[in-house]
Amino acid sequence: MLKVILPSYRSIAPFNETARDLRIQNKPLWLYQRDVLLPYTEREIELPIGSPLPQTREACLVYRDNLVFDAPFFDAFIREARRKKVASRAAFSIADPAFREHCLPLSASYTPAGDIYLADMWYYPHGPQSDVEPLVVDMQAREIGYYHIPTYMAVESGDLVYQVPLRSMIAIDTWVHVFIADMVFGLFGRGARFEERLKKDPIFKIGILAQALYEGKQVLECSKVVSIGKGCVIDPTAVIHGPTTIGDHVTIGAGAVIENCIIGDNVNISQGCELMLSVVGDGTFLPFRASLFMTTIMDNSMVAQNTCLQMSVVGRNSFIGAGNTFTDFNLLSAPLRARDAAGELRMSNRPVLGGCVGHNCRIGSGMIIYPSRMIESDVILVASEKRRVIMHDVSYEESDHHTLSISEKPPRLYPRPGERITESW
Repeated sequence: MLKVILPSYRSIAPFNETARDLRIQNKPLWLYQRDVLLPYTEREIELPIGSPLPQTREACLVYRDNLVFDAPFFDAFIREARRKKVASRAAFSIADPAFREHCLPLSASYTPAGDIYLADMWYYPHGPQSDVEPLVVDMQAREIGYYHIPTYMAVESGDLVYQVPLRSMIAIDTWVHVFIADMVFGLFGRGARFEERLKKDPIFKIGILAQALYEGKQVLECSKVVSIGKGCVIDPTAVIHGPTTIGDHVTIGAGAVIENCIIGDNVNISQGCELMLSVVGDGTFLPFRASLFMTTIMDNSMVAQNTCLQMSVVGRNSFIGAGNTFTDFNLLSAPLRARDAAGELRMSNRPVLGGCVGHNCRIGSGMIIYPSRMIESDVILVASEKRRVIMHDVSYEESDHHTLSISEKPPRLYPRPGERITESW
């Protein structure tokens, strides 16, 4: 099958980079898509914007390169499209809770058509054609709780929940969608599929129990659910619960706690760090007692000691100093707003949400970042009497390096679309 890739040139704030180059599940999105489609496609074409679809009679898959879709979703879509033997376009029902609650808010990539929304993925059994039927894919959502709100902090008390799909697809239009793709649809989804398989496959369940008995470990610590790469150095006092994937040449110090995470290659996790439901990119360094909860850190970044990030996203090559706290909840129970694809503040449909740091940022020690705030790529923040609490989005123009007495300004590596880089070493 021929794969035709349609580029999305929308720049994702605060990274100032297109979605295809951002990391999802510790892979560049273009590579993540390629790996999912590898069993189905033999060759590919990437079309420049405005170019017509190729004139061919062979079966074609056409999709936008800002889509994150997993193998269960694509398998369900292509299987049904082939069974129907008609040109089909992926679609979602507004009644699908995973799509309604997590994909649609803040987005700009879906086309409404009555009570369904069309996504930018098409299958043509005999080459591109004009007549296409919508094919609604059930995401098979499962309601999973993740947070408890005390009665004195919210109008409606109880557990907050995610609608976790067993089949997932989401368009990356904002940083919030990166969070959803990595956490809700990624790590939570992996855990949900793991639990489903345990319920339905007794051989799989018995195999895990037998492996745990053989290794003398608890079930969630055995090698069937904790995958460890080559050349790793892990202190025996570290606690690692699965499903967790650890890459090659990773160092994990004494007393570290890791639960349901993806850890990339060449990562250093020092003593006393706590990581839960997080994605840690290649080359990341976490000094002692750094804490991550439902947080994505892209490659080659560093989060210093005693810093806590909750439900946040951090870009590549960024440094977050010691003692910083990324808060994720409004004490007065006000709804959280975030920037949509057009840069406008809209309701995020998230009562709990952290912040986002772009690429190549440097954040000093002892700061507090309010929920859903963005810090643009290439920004440097230094704690001072005037700036210790980040209450609004921070743009490059507000970076502290513009006012610091330094001989040479650091380079700007990620300008906004249409802007030229005017500063250098």
